[in-house]
Amino acid sequence: MRKPQILTAAEAVRLIPDGATIATSGFVGCGHPEALTSALEERFRIESAPRDLTLVYAAGQGDGRRRGLNHLGHAGLVKRVIGGHWNLAPALSALALENRIEAYNFPQGVLCRLFREIAAGNPGAITRIGLDTFIDPRRGGGKLNARTTQDLVELICLDGREWLWYKAFPIDVALLRGTASDSFGNISLEEEVLTGENLSLAQAAKNSGGTVIVQVERLVPDYSRDPKAIRIPGIHVDVVVLGAPESHLQTFAEQFNARYVTAGDLASAELPLTCRGPRLYAARRAFAEIREGDIVNLGIGMPEGLAQIARQKNLLESMTLTVEAGAIGGIPAGGLSFGASSHPMAIIDQPYMFDFYDGGGLDIAFLSMAECDQEGNVNVSNFGGRLAGAGGFVDISQSAKKVVFMGTFTAGGLETCCEDGCLRIVSEGRQRKFVRQVQQVTFSGPRAAAEGHEVLYVTERAVFRLAHGGLELIEIAPGIDLAGDVLAHMDFVPRVSDACVRMDGSVFEEPLADGRGSVG
Repeated sequence: MRKPQILTAAEAVRLIPDGATIATSGFVGCGHPEALTSALEERFRIESAPRDLTLVYAAGQGDGRRRGLNHLGHAGLVKRVIGGHWNLAPALSALALENRIEAYNFPQGVLCRLFREIAAGNPGAITRIGLDTFIDPRRGGGKLNARTTQDLVELICLDGREWLWYKAFPIDVALLRGTASDSFGNISLEEEVLTGENLSLAQAAKNSGGTVIVQVERLVPDYSRDPKAIRIPGIHVDVVVLGAPESHLQTFAEQFNARYVTAGDLASAELPLTCRGPRLYAARRAFAEIREGDIVNLGIGMPEGLAQIARQKNLLESMTLTVEAGAIGGIPAGGLSFGASSHPMAIIDQPYMFDFYDGGGLDIAFLSMAECDQEGNVNVSNFGGRLAGAGGFVDISQSAKKVVFMGTFTAGGLETCCEDGCLRIVSEGRQRKFVRQVQQVTFSGPRAAAEGHEVLYVTERAVFRLAHGGLELIEIAPGIDLAGDVLAHMDFVPRVSDACVRMDGSVFEEPLADGRGSVG
């Protein structure tokens, strides 16, 4: 068998030519080949090479500051970026906002599937995911600035139905990460919290005639591992790089956490406490929508608090929590460890998880919202001059049987207190979230309503549902005045249900230590 080269990170990135299309693996702070992207940045600083790269990635990879894809945030190094999520790589998003690079935002799950289609030599991915959102060519085609002009997604009609065709392109270099390699380049991922899209990317690059470079933390003897443990076969690998411990953290938040890669009793897992105040109240109300046996997805941010509530109620084993990165069961981690789960029952490749999601496998999904408008559209991807990107939000929100959007009613300085089971607004937030028209449509309310999807919008003081024609108010918190505390802080007047009721008082029962909660 042909054996891969064993190179340093600096030697490996010298194999990347000008104008190449490179793809990187990882999910937030998990599984990113940090040694390779930092070496690529260092080469560019010294040599001003390589230049004019096209960067493609599915999940956001970074820490919001310097690590991950922030290493590639240099004009001249990249000329085009096709990404699923941008928020964790501000160095890249700044280039897009300044119109210095071509920039696209496509759904994370679609990109995972596209890698497999490229590997198979197909013309691209054909899917309904993205219809009537900003990714639909009728709404911009996922282009993020004026410099970006080429159409990479096309609206087509098959059997009388609308679909989006995301076009395939060759991948010249794949930068991946695993745990261990033998001399044949067989890669195992036993200490990684996810398997991600590594195999799909390796196959896509190899079948494009490209180069596959894999960062690992150690070399192991040949024939020493179970063949089923090999997640990237050596026939796909050209170069193996040994990463130093500081560039091979299990996540950007933790050097190594054994709970992420072992089975175990969920009662032993640690969970951060939910922030008291508006976020806690919204989480408690949202939690009431889960039914026994549900398969659940929890998005990043406020939805993370539902896992803590499930544990407090001893209900973790009455549902199955999943993460789009591939973990099934267990307790999803948060922050820069998002993507991992403590004591998962199984970890599957990210493309297969999105296959399950896209086909309607999720019973319920809980997702954050930055803006919501009178039609029930939601924006989480581009607002207030901030390029966050959609990540898996489009795939999940468009496919789950039931979607619960969560957020505080206003943002920026909101303070509340709870007295005798009633909610009182101490200080209103400076920014409204319920606006006349969202700045960008990441979720299409009219399409969801037409397809009969069940959608709720849950805040600390009011609950809305998606109806034909837009939002309908169905619940209001005890102690909250409809006119003064709700309608006065919306840019539109929603329909108020004839059956509008008070939110369950148990949501507000727990007294706060200082009688007050706040959220930024």
